[in-house]
Amino acid sequence: QVQVVESGGGLVQAGGSLSLSCTVSGLSFDLYAMGWFRQAPGKEQEGVSWIDWSGINTYYVDSVKGRFTISRDNAKRTVYLRMISLKPEDTAMYYCAVEGRTYGDKYFDVDEVANWGQGTQVTVSS
Repeated sequence: QVQVVESGGGLVQAGGSLSLSCTVSGLSFDLYAMGWFRQAPGKEQEGVSWIDWSGINTYYVDSVKGRFTISRDNAKRTVYLRMISLKPEDTAMYYCAVEGRTYGDKYFDVDEVANWGQGTQVTVSS
C-alpha cells in the first residue's frame, strides 16, 4: 500500500518562506518522478513543480520560477519544496504526487498521477 504524507504547511506573511516535505512509502521511491500541485479555493488544481526520477531535472510553473525549489532525498524517500518570497496568491492546499510510471523524466499532469498525499495548507497573508 502506497502512502504519501506531506508536512510543513502553515501561515506566513507575504515575503516569507516555508518548506514542505513529502515522504512516500510502499513503492520504490527512487524510480518515480514526483510533483507538487496546489488548489486554491474556487480555482482548478495546478501543477507547481516537478522533479524527475533521477533528481537531475526539475520543472516549475512560470508563476513560481525563481521562488520555489524542488529537491529529493531518495535515501529518506522524501521530496521537498522550498518556497521563498511567498505571495498571497500562493495561498492554496498543496498536494504531493507520485507519477504513475517509472523513470519519468518530465513534468506530468493530474491525469498521470498514481498517488496523492492528503494535502497541506499554505496561507500567505498580505
